[in-house]
Amino acid sequence: MLGLGTLAKKVFGTPNDRKIKATRPLIEKINALEPEFEKLSDDGLKEKTEALRKRANEGESLDDLLPEAFANVREAAKRALGLRAFDVQLMGGVFLHQGNISEMKTGEGKTLVATFPAYLNALTGKGVHVVTVNEYLAKRDAEWMGKVFGMLGMSTGVIWSGQENDAKMAAYSSDVTYATNNELGFDYLRDNMKSDLPEVFQKEHNFAIVDEVDSILIDEARTPLIISGPAQDRSELYKSIDGLIPMLDDSHFELDEKTRNVTFTDEGNEFLEAQLSARDMLAEGQTLYDPESTTVVHHINQGLRAHKLFQKDKDYIVRDGEVVLIDEFTGRMMPGRRLSDGLHQAIEAKEGVSIQPENVTLASVTFQNYFRLYGKLSGMTGTALTEAEEFGEIYGLGVVEVPTNKPVARVDEDDKVYRTVAEKYAAMIEETKKAHEKGQPVLVGTTSIEKSEQLSQLLDKKKIPHNVLNARQHEKEAQIVAEAGRLGAVTIATNMAGRGTDIQLGGNVEMKVLAALAENPEADPAELRAAEEAKHAEEKQKVLDAGGLYVMASERHESRRIDNQLRGRSGRQGDPGRTSFYLSLEDDLMRIFGSERLDKVLKTLGMKEGEAIIHPWVNKSLERAQAKVEGRNFDIRKQVLKFDDVMNDQRKVIFNQRREIMAAEDLNDVVSDMRYQVIDDLIDEFMPPKTYADQWNVEGLYAQTIEKLGIDAPVIEWAAEEGVDDEEIRERLIKETDEAMAKKAVGFGPETMRNIEKQVLLQTIDSKWREHLVTLEHLRSVVGFRGYAQRDPLNEYKTESFQLFESLLDGLRETVTQQLAHVRPLSEEEQREMLAQIAAQQGGQQGGTPPSADAEAAGSQPEAQTEAQPETPPAEGFVEDDPSTWGNPGRNDKCPCGSGKKFKHCHGRLA
Repeated sequence: MLGLGTLAKKVFGTPNDRKIKATRPLIEKINALEPEFEKLSDDGLKEKTEALRKRANEGESLDDLLPEAFANVREAAKRALGLRAFDVQLMGGVFLHQGNISEMKTGEGKTLVATFPAYLNALTGKGVHVVTVNEYLAKRDAEWMGKVFGMLGMSTGVIWSGQENDAKMAAYSSDVTYATNNELGFDYLRDNMKSDLPEVFQKEHNFAIVDEVDSILIDEARTPLIISGPAQDRSELYKSIDGLIPMLDDSHFELDEKTRNVTFTDEGNEFLEAQLSARDMLAEGQTLYDPESTTVVHHINQGLRAHKLFQKDKDYIVRDGEVVLIDEFTGRMMPGRRLSDGLHQAIEAKEGVSIQPENVTLASVTFQNYFRLYGKLSGMTGTALTEAEEFGEIYGLGVVEVPTNKPVARVDEDDKVYRTVAEKYAAMIEETKKAHEKGQPVLVGTTSIEKSEQLSQLLDKKKIPHNVLNARQHEKEAQIVAEAGRLGAVTIATNMAGRGTDIQLGGNVEMKVLAALAENPEADPAELRAAEEAKHAEEKQKVLDAGGLYVMASERHESRRIDNQLRGRSGRQGDPGRTSFYLSLEDDLMRIFGSERLDKVLKTLGMKEGEAIIHPWVNKSLERAQAKVEGRNFDIRKQVLKFDDVMNDQRKVIFNQRREIMAAEDLNDVVSDMRYQVIDDLIDEFMPPKTYADQWNVEGLYAQTIEKLGIDAPVIEWAAEEGVDDEEIRERLIKETDEAMAKKAVGFGPETMRNIEKQVLLQTIDSKWREHLVTLEHLRSVVGFRGYAQRDPLNEYKTESFQLFESLLDGLRETVTQQLAHVRPLSEEEQREMLAQIAAQQGGQQGGTPPSADAEAAGSQPEAQTEAQPETPPAEGFVEDDPSTWGNPGRNDKCPCGSGKKFKHCHGRLA
């Protein structure tokens, strides 16, 4: 008896069947237009593009333009490449345009499929990005499909690393741009570190088509893209913290050697707070639980780990004044390898060697959040259905399985399970030998380079010629894969290798023709091609008779998707083929999922050495195990993304603010608003609301107006006037600062002043954002411990990161106001001095060459300079050698003794 679900599928079809059926009328429309487009001249195709572009710009929807646009591309591809797109390829293109993932089997022509939605969406003039997994494929596809776009009157660009800026800018300005996911992500980060809008590459994120979408949006999305640079020197902080650790006793922390973790007890936290406050490393009233303490807490944790978990001559050695890590598995030294997050620096402080600076994150983004910037996203791959839930939940992408052009004739055999790896390999070598002898090409899939080399050695012993393929060289990789379908060929490949190039039975005819032309350049190309094609047809027939490509896998991967990718290399375009998985109880997946029980069963059954268990139940059991692992990995990625989403909201605010600043002609209103806010904050701090005049701290306000606003306003006199309130003083300060900035603008000239405002704003934003990223990294590493206190780490992270972001914005206003307050034009005398210094430097470097005309001309323009902050004049009766006459200097002020050090590092140092 049929279940309700099965019965419904039989009557109504699956949801996938219904989606396929819904596109049929569109495909019929495109096919009906074919005779009309065949009659157009080459120029007629380009004119059609212009007509469609005009209609798109006038507001006609792309869905209405789709049939004509697709018909135009099909005709252009026929003429430019000699390829007529099948109905299923048009169908795949429709799903891509709708913002879905088209799952199309290997060999179904996905590269051509992408041209249809790319052309249609490029009609709007907003650009389309086609994303590939490596630069070889990006360049190959751009050159190959560029012929189609050229025939249609559209421009094609390609992006690669190390490209000249002008060439990259031109590529991004093209109608269709091919690029790798890495380069797109890095260019996005670089764009948001630039200070001039015309230098920005990515103007907008309109539509992206991601090839091998599962690899890019899932496999590679585990790690974020990071641009880093050397951090500021924090040697003193590490040394100070290192001095505290030996003072701790066993009651201050708990050590878990199994998980290699240490945590402070409540007693330890109280002790540390007291010690840090005494050393001026925590502000007055600040606790270790405050967001501002995150960095200090992080470094204390690392200091404790360095002392309690890392042992000299076991985990590391000190050699030539350097801490060198030891590999725990091999016992070998690992020079150049460093522990991250300040842990290596903590060990260096512990050992008293020179402390190397950390690398600091300047900008970072995850692929999930980068690709979600696009207004519309789509993708294509041979294997996406197993990850449909993740695509839907993270990216809002549906997955549609597009039918193959010809029925699949491949035979997928049940898995063969052996007791040991040695038995499994012996069976694989024997099977490979049989296939090779009858001329059947074999592709052996392995999970690591090490295992592929083991199999290679075994094949060498049997004297079976073969190629070993790994992902080191993309060009070589494509060539080996293209030849892997030749008669009797044996290719060993890691599971990840060989994507993007089809394995054609009998080999790749184009490569054969090119090789023949290279050997005999004098020959007639047409004759040579005809001869090679005839040879190829004969070889292909022999391979077909031998059974097509035999894909043999040496074990199951954690993900069913990777297994399906390997299977998909065989049986392309209706060709015959065969796939088989060889497993052993010693494989990782089998070992993790209960192989001991299975081993007992096999022993009980009395299986002889070299025998395998083959049953559909084994396949199902393994697939269930793989589904569990996939679910666990998805949960991990989802959790990482939740934390990154918090930062992503802040990243968008900062990056959008930068864009607005770069685009603005005049930023006077922005910096004025910042200045007024700083004045408001000062008034609120020193003249709190609902307080009397005798409770105001006017001396403090006066000192801060000099330091932060750069004006010497008579605040003390104003406050002494009868009937003056805080609002009146606020208005007067605003008036004074406005006048001071107006004078400054006259001194510099309006254009120079606007430029100074822009640069100060951008540099301050970048500096504050870098500091914020470091603090968030540290917060992320310590917030997990909140779970022990029954608090949700994610909610804690959200709350504290929001507080930190607010303080970033406050600090931004203050720093910009302070820097602009103290910037001033150089006097003529200072300009002459500066020119003299330049001349002296050039003279020293070039044997006394006089300054160039450019340097002279530069002297006529007023230059910006940060003015030294005016120091408070010494009090009456001040004696430099007598600390009793110094009054109460601030801890961050210069020491009155004249040493040049800060007071807290000199006479104010705590005993």
